[in-house]
Amino acid sequence: MGAVFATQAPAEVFDVVVVGGGPAGATAATDLARAGRRVALLDPEGRPKPCGGAIPPRLMSEFAIPDDLPCAQVSGARALAPSGRVVDMPITGAVVSMVDRAVFDPWLRARAHQAGACRLHGRFEGFDRQEDGALVVLWRPEGAAEANRIVARYVVGADGARSKVAALAVAGAAPPCVAAYHEIIRAPALSAANSPTPATAAGPAYDPARCDVIYRGDISPDFYGWIFPHGETLSIGSGTAVKGFSLREAVSLLRREAGLDGLEVVRREGAPIPLRPRKRWDNGRDVVLIGDAAGVVAPASGEGIYYAMASGKMAAEALGEALAGAGPAALAQVRRRFLKAHGKTFWSLGLLQRFWYRSDRWRESFVAICADRDVQRLVWQSYLTKDLARGNMGAYMRIFFKDVAHLIGIAKS
Repeated sequence: MGAVFATQAPAEVFDVVVVGGGPAGATAATDLARAGRRVALLDPEGRPKPCGGAIPPRLMSEFAIPDDLPCAQVSGARALAPSGRVVDMPITGAVVSMVDRAVFDPWLRARAHQAGACRLHGRFEGFDRQEDGALVVLWRPEGAAEANRIVARYVVGADGARSKVAALAVAGAAPPCVAAYHEIIRAPALSAANSPTPATAAGPAYDPARCDVIYRGDISPDFYGWIFPHGETLSIGSGTAVKGFSLREAVSLLRREAGLDGLEVVRREGAPIPLRPRKRWDNGRDVVLIGDAAGVVAPASGEGIYYAMASGKMAAEALGEALAGAGPAALAQVRRRFLKAHGKTFWSLGLLQRFWYRSDRWRESFVAICADRDVQRLVWQSYLTKDLARGNMGAYMRIFFKDVAHLIGIAKS
């Protein structure tokens, strides 16, 4: 798909201006354009966000992602404990696709343009209002000395965790964030036998069909590190909310221990990732937030692509209702509908992160629990379906008693 960038603002009023062209904003723009709304998608085409890039089968089907867009597929994961213990977590009957955000996000923006959204290549500058109260979006094209003005009946803020739209238009403090950093590096060449690189002190170093998740305080004191395959490249990174912790040093350590030191670095990226949804997503009048701007990144896992696109879809639906006569009251439905669908999952994962990620002692126990087959089955079922797994009561009871055993120190790690 070829993208066309506008260098001058169209004269007509837009039904919706979407600020930010990541998965959330591009999805909202696509759905609104397909519904016949006049939509502008404003994005500076900047660097991609640091992201492991895992997307579940539900995302592929729900959002019609072509099979050839992902750069790799994985059939399982490995959790690595502080002691060096490695727990395999194979996926049964499914695979997880991996995308490179430097390819995935532009494709989503191009699809929005093909659906009819007007592409504006530039940066959001702020808001103004006309005498009649209509909202004016100020944006600056690349290299321009002055900002352009466009009129919008509604604005969608999809401009990231440090959203300028939110800061200017929506009441309430931004949620706390994890600082994330990763390096995209060339994948190591496999042996003639097509086997993964050898195990090292950090565990099995690299398998192009597996995601490695590292739970160690020296890699992340309150989150985790990762090694995720991207086909010809891989993402290796870490995240933390602890000020002063060096993510670059942690990633360098992880690369050395995993046998990945010395490989070509394609790019380095860092960005804040919100830890929980904002308490308010709209201004009650003409602005609504989605994606990272709304805080829809799953705690514990840091997964955000599916939830961003889901929030974009819900925003398009609510804005369609607002434009059809429901008015600004429809904007509040975006947050309500999202939390109804995913709030229990976010609450559960937030509790998991606050408890099990707090020290290496608890991270060790957490990885030990990941070895349990009941836990693995329910974890993968929940991830693949994007819903809390409805397992049988016997499985939940077994998991409960195993958790208690780890808490009181009588379980074997």
